[in-house]
Amino acid sequence: MAQHAALSDPEYDTPGKSKGLVDVFRHRYLLSLLLKKGIATRYYGSVLGWVWSYVRPGAQFLMYYLVIGVIMGAHKDVPLFPIYLFAGIVAVNLFSEVLRNTTSSITDNRALVQKIYLPRELFPVAAVGVAVVHFLPQAALLLVVSIIFGWTIGWLQIGAFILGVLIIVVFGLGLGLFFGAINVAYRDARNFVDLILMFATWASPVLYMWTMVYERAPYWLYRGYMANPMTTAVELFHNAFWLPLAPDVARPGDLPFNIGLGVLLSVATLFIGQFVFRKLEGSFAQRI
Repeated sequence: MAQHAALSDPEYDTPGKSKGLVDVFRHRYLLSLLLKKGIATRYYGSVLGWVWSYVRPGAQFLMYYLVIGVIMGAHKDVPLFPIYLFAGIVAVNLFSEVLRNTTSSITDNRALVQKIYLPRELFPVAAVGVAVVHFLPQAALLLVVSIIFGWTIGWLQIGAFILGVLIIVVFGLGLGLFFGAINVAYRDARNFVDLILMFATWASPVLYMWTMVYERAPYWLYRGYMANPMTTAVELFHNAFWLPLAPDVARPGDLPFNIGLGVLLSVATLFIGQFVFRKLEGSFAQRI
């Protein structure tokens, strides 16, 4: 009788039954534990620790600024090129961190996956949380530098920044769910991710302006370039931090359309990634 009552209880769940990303919200405590673990172990045993969160973007900025800005002369064509460049680097670094962390999130937690049942989506979502936490020092540094150059806060800038972060997180999580599920059985997935990340900086307006693509590339290539969610996110970061300091620079006339398209493609990527993840998660414990 008690067993029958348990089975008819609406709160009762069959062990191993997942509801996808919805389960993440129902297991917030477990998510917080995984998030704390990821943050605590990120720089475990490191002497500099969190300082690396500043060193890496700083080194990237210096390298790109010297080569692209000074040697190749890009700083002459782009007003306040250091702000423009650093805003793009910060955006791409967040995407790289999210995609790399989520792709390896299941294999990195193989002990938990093999021993106990947890909603598998907890691992990639926690990996996204760790990436966002380590993105904050870079965003803070970008904010401080922008303020030094005369940047003032406004609701449009805040909205552009938040929307840019959301596009990156949703797009990166969708790709991470897809490649993370495949990575359990085929480690080649990490190589595909490395290729994506290798092109990420060059396939969005980080080191150059969108006008170069518009003026020199075929129209179909320009449309595909602008449809890239990372292009949309980088442009939103530029709108948040760089455009207020260089208001006379030409901006894409169809930017609102591109933003909407970027949001739709990011959400579509998340749905596809979740679909593939749920199809393959039943074999994670056996194949990991």
